Amino acid sequence: MNTFVELRKIRFYAYHGVAEQERCVGNDYEIYVKVKYPFKDAMETDNLDATLNYAQLYEIIYREMRISSHLLEHVAGRIIRAIQTEFPLSEGGILSISKQKPPISGDIEGASVIVEW
Repeated sequence: MNTFVELRKIRFYAYHGVAEQERCVGNDYEIYVKVKYPFKDAMETDNLDATLNYAQLYEIIYREMRISSHLLEHVAGRIIRAIQTEFPLSEGGILSISKQKPPISGDIEGASVIVEW
């Protein structure tokens, strides 16, 4: 059995970017995360300790998004390492971080980094 915990359309205003202006002014970000986690016991016991607490997962993302970085890749790496540290039973997942208004001339909805681990 494959089991996952997923958070969709998490929105933040944060200060990431290569240009100093991006780190000063900030931007809107949207995050998606899906973590493979063996919560079969929680299905049978109704015990929060037997699953990945999605409120804690949100707090990890919130904490790491508050740390300014040049690259979204770096933010993604920090988030994944924190998930693996705080949830050692996690078995991989997918993380997407999207900058909603990237500093690119042209009509673009967003720019994203996606990591599957």
